[in-house]
Amino acid sequence: MATSQQAGTQTIATTGTPARRRVNFVPYLFILPHLIFFTAFLAYPFFYGIYISLFNFDFLRPEFRPFVGLQNYNNILFNRNSVQFTDFWSAIGNTAQFILYSVPFLVIFALLLAVLLNGNYRGRNVFRGLYFAPYALSVTVAAVLWRWIFENGGLLDTYLTRIGLPPLGGLGAQPGAWIGITVATIWWTIGFNTVIFLAALQEIPESLYEAASLDGANKVQQFFRITIPMLRPVLVFVITIALLASANLFGQPHIMTGVQSRVVGTESIVQRIYDEGIIQYRMGSAAAMSVSVAAVLLLLTTLNFRIFGRGEQQ
Repeated sequence: MATSQQAGTQTIATTGTPARRRVNFVPYLFILPHLIFFTAFLAYPFFYGIYISLFNFDFLRPEFRPFVGLQNYNNILFNRNSVQFTDFWSAIGNTAQFILYSVPFLVIFALLLAVLLNGNYRGRNVFRGLYFAPYALSVTVAAVLWRWIFENGGLLDTYLTRIGLPPLGGLGAQPGAWIGITVATIWWTIGFNTVIFLAALQEIPESLYEAASLDGANKVQQFFRITIPMLRPVLVFVITIALLASANLFGQPHIMTGVQSRVVGTESIVQRIYDEGIIQYRMGSAAAMSVSVAAVLLLLTTLNFRIFGRGEQQ
């Protein structure tokens, strides 16, 4: 009897004593490389760019960097008499034009390709690999390849002439310049979006399509009433990354149209920032352009998630 009472007392005392919680540092060690990378290559450059944008920053004269406040922002955004104002808004217009040309194809065509590749037929894995293969190339390889095809007197003009059609005119004039850059971009990157859509399509339960077929729904009705609603979160993601990637256009016009980008009208905003900071050594103005573009992209991304997210909740 006494022994049982002592055991009960010991049990109560043991359970009543708060145990020491040990902090497990293993998860933090796994995310430490990412935190270091994020801080060194994303967070620090971003905030340092904001700092630079407030100065007349010149790498060639490190001792002469006067504080100008918001003057750089005023020159690119509001001062119509400033050279930076004209160059900045011209590049913004070119980039917006490219977004309108490329994003619909990168989303709609990628979705249609994913639907076709999701079918059950022989050799589908081969086709999946073929469509994704260009994405493994660097932008330099893709741009050089399509420059050779679209340049004046190149492969495309040669075949157009042989079949009796007028040549496109190469990359030195419009519309050939934008057509070449847009086609090169779609060919190079559409495989990535297709794979994302394909993975999402395989997560849709087959029972939904079987039930719709029993109710008399055809393939088109199933696509718009089952596939599209089930893919809404993935659509938001693909539209967002396509928008951001197109807004960061640089390599294609830099290689395909080169120094003629400003004359032809294909100079992107990233090219303008590069020229302003690296070529003209006006780092303060280039940083102000970068911060302004980042703010606009952040706003567009937020609106994109808000609009599609609201539709998903409803």
